[in-house]
Amino acid sequence: MYLSRFLSLHALWVTVSSVMQHYPSVWGHYDVCKTQIYTEEGKVWDYMACQPEARDMIKYVKVTLDPPDITCGDPPETFCAMGNPYMCNNECDASTQELAHPPELMFDLEGRHPSTFWQSTTWKDYPKPLHVNITLSWNKTIELTDNIVITFESGRPDQMILEKSLDYGRTWQPYQYYATDCLDAFHMDPKSVRDLSQHTVLEIICTEEYSTGYMTNSKIIHFEIKDRFAFFAGPRLHNMASLYGQLDTTKKLRDFFTITDLRIRLLRPATGEIYVDEQHLARYFYAISDIRVYGRCKCNLHATGCKEENKRLLCECEHNTTGPDCGKCKKNYQGRPWSPGSYLPIPKGTANICIPSISSIGNPPKYDRIWPNISSLEVSKPNQANVCDNELLHCQNGGTCINNVRCQCPPAYTGILCEKLRCERDPGGCSRSSGRGLVALGPGLLLLPTLLIAWVLCSC
Repeated sequence: MYLSRFLSLHALWVTVSSVMQHYPSVWGHYDVCKTQIYTEEGKVWDYMACQPEARDMIKYVKVTLDPPDITCGDPPETFCAMGNPYMCNNECDASTQELAHPPELMFDLEGRHPSTFWQSTTWKDYPKPLHVNITLSWNKTIELTDNIVITFESGRPDQMILEKSLDYGRTWQPYQYYATDCLDAFHMDPKSVRDLSQHTVLEIICTEEYSTGYMTNSKIIHFEIKDRFAFFAGPRLHNMASLYGQLDTTKKLRDFFTITDLRIRLLRPATGEIYVDEQHLARYFYAISDIRVYGRCKCNLHATGCKEENKRLLCECEHNTTGPDCGKCKKNYQGRPWSPGSYLPIPKGTANICIPSISSIGNPPKYDRIWPNISSLEVSKPNQANVCDNELLHCQNGGTCINNVRCQCPPAYTGILCEKLRCERDPGGCSRSSGRGLVALGPGLLLLPTLLIAWVLCSC
């Protein structure tokens, strides 16, 4: 009987050991993820929480207009010149390419002459309001990293609301109000972002800063993301660790910079004066030449890459997670509840890796190593990060960088940059008397031997 117990324990311990060997010695830290950080020396790569690079998200946007027939040109109509509102011999005609102003011209490359832009119909039905909703949808959760910038080819609107959705357009919340007179338009006192602080950074304000009428070089409207970041990271955003710590611990702050959709509500075109000139209604319309939205895919700090697949953005999930946002554990990796990654403790963060389910240990699946796919680091693409190089990411302890893809380590060392002693991965650690090996395995795996022993004793 005792021999049978011993053999059962031995077989189960071999199974547990085979499971353990697929994981790094430290569960909590991002040993394989890099992100770009800003220092006094410029932009560098460092190991910390996994997150994709920020990019121009307009490349992946879908735009819809409400009402759908609000674009000018069908039927053709004339409108007044931008610089001279009394020269009303310009034409919009949807059937002629040179005279058409469809919605996609809000997102084309700038710098063309003459400039290209989307344009609405004129305010020919005054005094009926000229309302337009422009909805930008990504079918993916996005984390904003830079200012939202809207460039108007017409005068900037007298009244406008920028709204956001976190549930793919089912519900909407205001981001910011814009008006020439905030008190009259929205019953709000005018403010700017400079009037806010760390404690009021989530306040929804109305600003008069961007709502002047016909003026040269007065075409741009901002929603100031970086100015809000600066309350935590400093004016030049050099202390991003402080911002990341706040984002990690304050869900409302994190959600504030997170979107699935944006909506631009144009409520009143630029008049340039108090009264509307009813004799020249062709002066009044909306025209947008450019919209810029910079951000990164939200992957819950479980991915370094985000790819487009079937016209949809998907995170390239690490840490045995899955889903569009890496929002759940893979099958057979549900040994503890899923949790997003964490920036804390600064600077290395905590990966919160999904671990094997206890029920799967008797018949171990083919485990994925907690190691980035080369494609997720985009090392094969130009201007992207390398696993190692000869400038910023040196192989340590005598390691050699092979084709910027991996470090070839001396026998005594391991790790992505040969930064760890290989003996740290042994059950006894580098010093068997110190007990370092058991401490490094983390609470999830330390429970496994106890549970298995108890199971064998009870079954006997």
